[in-house]
Amino acid sequence: MSKVIPITSSAHFKSTLSSSTYTIVDFYADWCGPCKQISPIFEQLATAEHKPGKIVFCKVDVDNQKDVAGTYGVSAMPTFLILKGSSVVETVRGANVAALRTAVLSAAANAAKGPGKSSASFSGKGQALGSGDGPAAGSGRSVQAPSVDFGALLASPAAFSQGRGWASAVVSLEPGKAAEGSPFAVSVQQGRRVG
Repeated sequence: MSKVIPITSSAHFKSTLSSSTYTIVDFYADWCGPCKQISPIFEQLATAEHKPGKIVFCKVDVDNQKDVAGTYGVSAMPTFLILKGSSVVETVRGANVAALRTAVLSAAANAAKGPGKSSASFSGKGQALGSGDGPAAGSGRSVQAPSVDFGALLASPAAFSQGRGWASAVVSLEPGKAAEGSPFAVSVQQGRRVG
């Protein structure tokens, strides 16, 4: 028995959407060659991944259900939509088996996690500020900013910059000349970048 639900009306489509977390929709046409080619793959994925209440598969004939196809702006067949509720999560246009398989398996994995769970969820209760579980205020723990010896920097900028001359290029009374003499300068000769 096929796990793919043929949609017969807009109301039927809405009730199918509300019956599960994810709905995988195949928008097809009877006259469409690529639709016929990928249909067995869609059936296989439906058989393998269908889980009532979590993920369902349906197909919409765009010639018979123009309003449903129009709602989602379907203009090419086949078009596969991965819906969470009524929101489009992913779209696969054309008979792209690899993209369809990847999209379906991703939706199936997310559906298996259950409602409200995602890959970026926290498992612990966390820590409230001032809860006493961490270091208390005034516990002697301090943070210091790193110190920079500006005197040494100004006395020997070449040693600080390892001879690159960046200090003279950044701080200069003649910025044009400093930029030209900088090792970071880019010059153009006969339409080619040199340096």
